[in-house]
Amino acid sequence: MEKESLLLRALGRSPQLRIVDFLLDNRPFDFSKKEIIEELGMSKTTFYKVWKELESLGIVKVSRKFGKTKLYKINEENELVKSLMEIERLLISKAAEESVKKAVAKSVTPEA
Repeated sequence: MEKESLLLRALGRSPQLRIVDFLLDNRPFDFSKKEIIEELGMSKTTFYKVWKELESLGIVKVSRKFGKTKLYKINEENELVKSLMEIERLLISKAAEESVKKAVAKSVTPEA
């Protein structure tokens, strides 16, 4: 099973946050709704229940269209997204500090 992101561990695994976390982790890329559903293993019902809210808040945006298909990305200009990106940065920083502390403690502790 895939390791859970720091953002999901800290803030929960709501469907909205799972979608946002996926798009944050894949910022350079854009995805169709179908691809997001498949990548997350989320039911269509759950996805569509929360997707309209993410769109209306401007958290996701259409990045390009071809034919009837729309591809979406996280909207990095959105203030909510900027705040989530900052939270994610702080969580990563904290995790890195903890990792360094553990490594230092392990190297200082004499072996039995």
